[in-house]
Amino acid sequence: MTTHPTLIVHNAKIHTGVARRPEVQAMAISGSRIAAVGTNGQIRSLAGPATLVIDAGKRRVVPGLIDSHTHMIRGGLSYNLELRWDGVPSLADAMRMLADQVARTPPPQWVRVIGGFTEHQFAEKRLPTLGELNALAPDTPVFVMHLYDRALLNAAALRACGYTRDTPDPPGGHIQRDGDGTPTGLLLATPNAMLLYSALAQGPVLPYEYQINSTRHFMRELNRLGITSVIDAGGGLQHYPDDYRAIEELQLHRLLTVRVAYNLFTQRPGEELDDFRHWSSTLSRGDGDDFYKLNGAGEMLVFSAADFENFRQPRPDPHAGMEEDLEQVVRLLTARRWPWRMHATYDETIGRALDVFERVDREMSLQGLPWFFDHAETVSDRNLERIARLGGGVAIQHRMAYQGEDFVERYGAEAAERTPPVRRMLEMGLHVGAGSDATRVASYDPWTTLHWLTTGRTLGGLSLYPERNRLDRSTALALCTRHNSWFSGEDGLKGQLDIGLLADFAVLSQDYFEIPDEDIRQTVSELTVVDGRIVYGAGDFRAHDLVPPPAMPDWSPVNFGSRYWKSPPSRAPIRDIVTHAASHAHCTSHTHAGHALWGAPGCFCWAF
Repeated sequence: MTTHPTLIVHNAKIHTGVARRPEVQAMAISGSRIAAVGTNGQIRSLAGPATLVIDAGKRRVVPGLIDSHTHMIRGGLSYNLELRWDGVPSLADAMRMLADQVARTPPPQWVRVIGGFTEHQFAEKRLPTLGELNALAPDTPVFVMHLYDRALLNAAALRACGYTRDTPDPPGGHIQRDGDGTPTGLLLATPNAMLLYSALAQGPVLPYEYQINSTRHFMRELNRLGITSVIDAGGGLQHYPDDYRAIEELQLHRLLTVRVAYNLFTQRPGEELDDFRHWSSTLSRGDGDDFYKLNGAGEMLVFSAADFENFRQPRPDPHAGMEEDLEQVVRLLTARRWPWRMHATYDETIGRALDVFERVDREMSLQGLPWFFDHAETVSDRNLERIARLGGGVAIQHRMAYQGEDFVERYGAEAAERTPPVRRMLEMGLHVGAGSDATRVASYDPWTTLHWLTTGRTLGGLSLYPERNRLDRSTALALCTRHNSWFSGEDGLKGQLDIGLLADFAVLSQDYFEIPDEDIRQTVSELTVVDGRIVYGAGDFRAHDLVPPPAMPDWSPVNFGSRYWKSPPSRAPIRDIVTHAASHAHCTSHTHAGHALWGAPGCFCWAF
């Protein structure tokens, strides 16, 4: 008995990422896997009466993009609360967006702009002043966090946080004050960002059911950009298991539209070993399934090794006790064969960590145990050689696209030419993958990553890298797809479009390989498929999309086009969506046969 494909995509320019067959015209999917690739005629002939056949209109198709370092789980819990300035070209535009959101946000809620932008992207080359924020929002708390270097709080936010002249500066942070000691609203990381974290934590949080809705809207946004998988690096104040309830409930109901491999991030300075001892006794790397699974430890292994990433401040030296703390944790993880990732911005931190890793390796081999450094902007060739000998890797992010100007001001243009030395890493045969470090530092937009890797330019237009440290477009795309599968132990399973691999791919709005450099950042997906199922459709493919319900709460920036750049096609007015959903109040997405991810055909209902 012949089994026909469930989905065929043809008349396409499919970049497979496979050297022996780099481009094909069509592919067939059976269930969650790619069943065949080839010419239009070959693949069309496989169609059966129930096969969904999609004409791609000669569009470029790429493997689903993978972000090897992001904070999607934490970001999803608050996504609906955040106004995003990602890609906004001017401060004037940003302030208009802020004013609109202030007008619709009810008290005592806050308006938050949390990372994803840099002042260098604005035509004005500056942040708003505190005076401008207070004039725009005299009563509504406004919190603007710029990378991990500062936060701007208007007077209403200062009152909400309870900051007064008696509030002391925390270690590694500074509360700017006026002449009589009253806080002005400027919080500085010097260089510890915990002050910014703790201030943000004073704001209202979404109720649990809203967190589920928020996470789903965030995943939809990632799908819109062609992202199908992420590796979640944990994060500050992201506690396991409490802050994982929403993502795990979505997985339980088969409602994830992005594959998630997650690392566990210790939250208790001085008690890190106890955390990892407990987790590694009760959990195993790989627990879960192809959509949601444990990936190991980190990115915080021990707090004494934290070196931060604020290039406006001098390089910090990790604590003198770093090696002893780190060795205890790494010995435990190695003995229990738990992979790890470690935040390390500077070569000095990496060198000290490698001293520890090499001592452990002499007694318990690290070979075959996926471990890697995150960031590594200033890593030296000597330490790259040491990483290679131990079988490790480096996950890089496009933080320099946001902070390159600050780095150059402090260390000079020559030092910035290899921050990080990605071409050298590849030449040495290291495991290298690319990601974003979203959402509180850089944007989650992978096309900004690809623009940075291929052009070497910042969002402010500064040329950082000579040609010897830039990548061609195919290699850069590989770092955002196939290469990243190693970091989650899934190499040979995804990241390419070939027979037997997971059917994750994106049909792009423009041909990444042919457009001018400056158009790369304008790319989106018009059709995103995860696990062989369509999870997002726009433009000519809108008929295949299932429009989500409004973001909760109803005043969420998500409901009012909070994305300035690459805005999605207009959708039905919110009142129409609500009316339609009300007429299907009996529906639950996870019970509709054949539509386990979204709901019945044409129905706007979601389970949560």
